[in-house]
Amino acid sequence: MTGYLLRRAGQALVVLWAAFTLSFVLLYLLPGDAVLAKLGGGEAAATVTGAQLAQARAEYGLDDPWPVQYGKRLLSALHGDFGRSIATGDSATHMVVAALPPTLAVAGLGLVLAVVLGGGAALAGTYTRVRWLGTLLLSLPPLGISLPVFWVGLVLVQIFSFQLRLLPALGNQGFASVILPALTISLPTGAVIGQVLAKSLRTQLAEPYVETVRAKGASRSRVHFGHALRNAAMPVLTMVGVVAGQLLAGSVVTETVFSRDGVGRITTSAVTGQDIPVVQAVIVLAAFFFVVVNLAVDLLYPLLDPRVRRDPVARAGKELVHG
Repeated sequence: MTGYLLRRAGQALVVLWAAFTLSFVLLYLLPGDAVLAKLGGGEAAATVTGAQLAQARAEYGLDDPWPVQYGKRLLSALHGDFGRSIATGDSATHMVVAALPPTLAVAGLGLVLAVVLGGGAALAGTYTRVRWLGTLLLSLPPLGISLPVFWVGLVLVQIFSFQLRLLPALGNQGFASVILPALTISLPTGAVIGQVLAKSLRTQLAEPYVETVRAKGASRSRVHFGHALRNAAMPVLTMVGVVAGQLLAGSVVTETVFSRDGVGRITTSAVTGQDIPVVQAVIVLAAFFFVVVNLAVDLLYPLLDPRVRRDPVARAGKELVHG
């Protein structure tokens, strides 16, 4: 078990390093000059002298060769320091951390809603004996996947804010303002969870052990929600670990649609202004969130399936599915 967790922790560190390196390379190759844009964009750029530009680049460490820049930034990032924002001069780490709570509120509630909505549709669709109802419920996940997130957000705003006037459409106004953005990003995520769970449940219900359990007198609900659901939960748990990291990426769209302050908004501004320290801080933060969620999933595997603790073959199979 210790070796299993150490391997997963090592893989998490590799993911963080890869996210930092890839973001550095892509940002370095982008055309444009963030420092020149800061000193004076448009017509004002003609008034910037070479000495001023060189001094500003040296101040932000952009005058070094790219291998030196990479090494310095990586060492600083290991201490949680991603440098200062080129646009504002503030600490990039502080900017991202300060913007994190409202984004985590949306992502966390979105994950809960995704599990409840997607899992509920899959459970009800595979359990009901009303054929048309089961078909309807199981057709919802493919429909949810096909809907664009920004379109869903606009529709929800139109219905619940402008027509019914139940929830605020814009801004950070307490818990009520979190509901619509969270619901927006939960629909495609819940659709994926619902598809995986429905397929896994139908597979488990066709297994021979189900007939054995029924022969022993177990009720239909006990077979469905007890035995079959527990075995069907393993691939769903893996999928939750994967899609949880995508919720932060979805915040960029939802926070723009709902005009919310958060990581999505500063990411949009940083990418537009080529603010390298802030963009790197956001990317590494998203990768960190992803690996933490997946490490938590790894800790839950042995609780749901004891074979992960004692069977090397089963453990390797879980790692194959997970990675």
